[in-house]
Amino acid sequence: MKPLAVYTTGRPVPPAEEASGSFYDLITRGIGDEWQGEIVDVDCVTGGPLLLPGEVSGIVVTGSPAHVWHREPWVLALEENLRLHHAAETPLLGICFGHQALGSALGGVTAPHPRGREIGTPELEFIADDELFEGLEELPRFVPMSHLDSVVELPQGARVLARTEHEPHAAVRFGPLAWGVQFHPEMDDEIIGHYIHDRKDAIAAEGFDIPHLLAARRPAPIGPRLLATFARLVLGATKQP
Repeated sequence: MKPLAVYTTGRPVPPAEEASGSFYDLITRGIGDEWQGEIVDVDCVTGGPLLLPGEVSGIVVTGSPAHVWHREPWVLALEENLRLHHAAETPLLGICFGHQALGSALGGVTAPHPRGREIGTPELEFIADDELFEGLEELPRFVPMSHLDSVVELPQGARVLARTEHEPHAAVRFGPLAWGVQFHPEMDDEIIGHYIHDRKDAIAAEGFDIPHLLAARRPAPIGPRLLATFARLVLGATKQP
């Protein structure tokens, strides 16, 4: 079996990374035993070679403090690579920045969110059935969020699967085997607390009440289930003739 790849596009804030590890660590922990093969970590930021269709069973693209709309060379290279994989129907899952990069790569527009930052564990509203959400209906629907940008215009043919009160494109199916989620399924409410503390000066300057944000956090159990479901979908795709 070809490996499942984690395309790493940045690092968690220092206190979160110190407590819980890198995005690769968080994602592989969330996938758990659902994937029995190799999971490889590919650093996108340093300009190293990205994997090509046929070299990988599926790809998860991580979050990042970078901005897609800055159009840095490594972001452009990432988007070109994602287009190749999308055309080859490699299973793809973009998380936060990865979701935005996938939306941009396929013809959408990623930009600063018109309503500003979203941070905390808002409630997710499912608005379309999808196999990525299998088994999630029975769980509390709070999701870890920390973002300033959004896919403000979807690519042609994309379908919105879920939203929050703040984010209308919280989960999107971009194609037959391509999904993006603006939230962080690899995180939990404790990690979001680290993000709130680390960015408290900027958040407070934007008018947020820090004690209220911390007190309003809720457990977010659907994330690991979603990551495991994506791994199962990748396994299913690799078994197709």
